[in-house]
Amino acid sequence: MSAMTRACFSVALAVQLLLPGLSHSAASGAPAAEVSKQEAIYQSRGEARPDGYVIDRALLSYASTLPAEFDRSLAELRPADRWLDIGAGRGLAVLDYYTSRYDAMHPEGREQRGKKAQAVALSIEDRRTPRWHETAARLEAGQIQYLSGKRLREYSRKELGRFKLITDVIGGFSYTESLSPFLERVLALLEVKGNFFTLLLDVRTENQTHRQYSAQYQLLTEIDSGEGSPVGVCSWLKHISCVKVTCQSDARSARPIELYRIHKVCENVAVPSLTLLDYQAGTPPQRRFAAKKAAFKAR
Repeated sequence: MSAMTRACFSVALAVQLLLPGLSHSAASGAPAAEVSKQEAIYQSRGEARPDGYVIDRALLSYASTLPAEFDRSLAELRPADRWLDIGAGRGLAVLDYYTSRYDAMHPEGREQRGKKAQAVALSIEDRRTPRWHETAARLEAGQIQYLSGKRLREYSRKELGRFKLITDVIGGFSYTESLSPFLERVLALLEVKGNFFTLLLDVRTENQTHRQYSAQYQLLTEIDSGEGSPVGVCSWLKHISCVKVTCQSDARSARPIELYRIHKVCENVAVPSLTLLDYQAGTPPQRRFAAKKAAFKAR
């Protein structure tokens, strides 16, 4: 390798290390400028953190936001089970699970829960507070874990293991530029008979024809069928093999919000491929995808 070649390699490596979002944008198809803006949101602190980028959702918020089955699924976890929370922020939901207050609010099955399931909080940035460290020190080693600094796709299955329950409350599912690979990884980590609970804000809901939404809500996540017609995320999810999908609109909100429960029934999961058409940074970002022609038809 010549001196000039080595110099060029060193410059390229330095740029890649300093601006990881740029190399990621090339892989995902998202504009580099928008990825850079989104990275700045992820790393924001204090007053610089924009409205809408919530890092302190409590477990009660999860229970009131996600489908009703979530609360029961969490309460039924046993000590040998595992729970993954994607986009966990400060990890408050995980911490709340290990309190006596949680047991008092869920008396049924308390004895079976025992010391409770293991939990992993996943976040792009480290948002832990002293409360996290205090709780981790009180519990058995490995009872709770906090992983940060990488995206879900950057962890191997060996690093993360398998989970009976996975949650994502306006985390990666709402923010990723690569929706199909993201969901493929989530379902690969989910055990058979396990559940993935999540939601999307401002999305074309399954019963959209029966509801009128205010024009002020611009859709944040859109999918084109590949033949020029829009389809709902729910319809796309229902084309995934080896899962049973339940979708419901959040009737309490004037916004078009859809809640999802994805129950895995076998291992041969296949997620319909999507191509990113547009991505604009935000909290959450605005995303538009297209399915492959003839590979996906609206239901």
